[in-house]
Amino acid sequence: MILFPAIDLKDGACVRLLRGRMEDATLYNRDPAAQARSFEAAGAEWLHIVDLDGAFAGRPVNGDAVKSILGAVKIPVELGGGIRDMARIAAWLEAGVARVVLGTAALRDPALVRAACKRFPERVAVGIDARGGKVAVEGWAETSDMAALNLARAFEDAGVAAIVYTDVERDGALEGPNVAATASLARSISTPVIASGGIASLDDLAALKEHESEGIVGAILGRSLYDGRVDLAQALALAKDG
Repeated sequence: MILFPAIDLKDGACVRLLRGRMEDATLYNRDPAAQARSFEAAGAEWLHIVDLDGAFAGRPVNGDAVKSILGAVKIPVELGGGIRDMARIAAWLEAGVARVVLGTAALRDPALVRAACKRFPERVAVGIDARGGKVAVEGWAETSDMAALNLARAFEDAGVAAIVYTDVERDGALEGPNVAATASLARSISTPVIASGGIASLDDLAALKEHESEGIVGAILGRSLYDGRVDLAQALALAKDG
């Protein structure tokens, strides 16, 4: 299982939100590039970056911070937040992002996801953020009527590299991931699933890893790393060897 340390960007700095609320942001590092280097030095093989301002604005906002990260590390980076048209998808992939994560666009413009997957094989993931089993969009500010599973199934034949599944109510709350819902989703689709939201301990990570054979191929760690609740080196060892 692959671990993805998360760097969430707000006003050019690394923050963590509580349950997706921008007003509940905790500042952790004003130097995103330095944060990225520290994760790489600890052994991380991927980074997960979210432009939080971009997710709300519907366009990239923290571009300079993202570019500073790309210039600071050699490991691959996946990026989400405000990427909602082909021009921006292409621009970020050409700038060095290994994989883009399309969230709101997946619900609002599924044809864009399909076209992007065709143009950039294995470099497009779909972010499904769920609140009560329903898809939340526009930076989690809106909850749609679409069931998370139905949205995931809609892209089964599109060539999506992965589904990044986040339980919004668990995100940043350090209350443990929604293992049951994540595993159920993974069993119900053929697309690999990356779990996100609520991982607070090595035990939480181990619980997700038990479902690796069912399709949970990765996990995103955020606040638990910044607060020191989880040691990244230990987490990487667990994810790799169990």
